[in-house]
Amino acid sequence: MTGFENFGKNRNVDDHAKMECGVCWQVYDPAEGDPVWQIPPGTPFTALPEDWRCPHCDAAQARFMRLGDNG
Repeated sequence: MTGFENFGKNRNVDDHAKMECGVCWQVYDPAEGDPVWQIPPGTPFTALPEDWRCPHCDAAQARFMRLGDNG
């Protein structure tokens, strides 16, 4: 499959997986959390509140895709 795939919360996403916004390329790293939304470090993408959106461009969670392993 090519192009963007919507992941949202219904996909199997590893708790440690980094997720990237398909609109602005902002990365959500569970190890860092999200200080803008007061999400503590260690919070997996799948555990984010339903109303959480990209802190940079306000895109919905469904616009995030899992980053590949970079080693």
